[in-house]
Amino acid sequence: MTMALGELTFFVVAAIAILSALAVILHPHPVYSALALIVTLFQIAVLFLLLDAQMVAFLQILVYAGAIMVLFLFVIMLLNLEREPEPPPALWRGGMLALGATLAFEFAWFFLRRAPPSLRRAATLDPDYGSVTALARTLFRDHALSFELTSILLLVAVVGAVVLAKRGAE
Repeated sequence: MTMALGELTFFVVAAIAILSALAVILHPHPVYSALALIVTLFQIAVLFLLLDAQMVAFLQILVYAGAIMVLFLFVIMLLNLEREPEPPPALWRGGMLALGATLAFEFAWFFLRRAPPSLRRAATLDPDYGSVTALARTLFRDHALSFELTSILLLVAVVGAVVLAKRGAE
């Protein structure tokens, strides 16, 4: 039984996403955990590219891997854990380098080549599919409550980090 290139790519990307998500949960240092979360978010963007949703993949990288992770790292640094991080073991560094190289290869493959025929959509899509207007309509009309709850959750996390940091400074 042969596996198509698209299926193989999916399984490789999914495996890396799962491994980096496990690193988010299992790594004891929060900065390395946040960096593993960035790898996970990039892998999810690659999965969106596999689904031929370039706009969502771009927003995934821009919003989550960019802006939200800067916010997370700001909160982590604001907490000032006052513990010198031990250098990561060579296996961890090698694994992160391998994941980074794989991610670079995946993006190069998707942007320099056309998608294989097995990944192209057979059905015709709505002409508005994937546009900013359709995305905004779905986000702010159909999922407005989820969007607002997420923003409130992020605000509460930042306020909590500030309160914890001020308590530790006193």
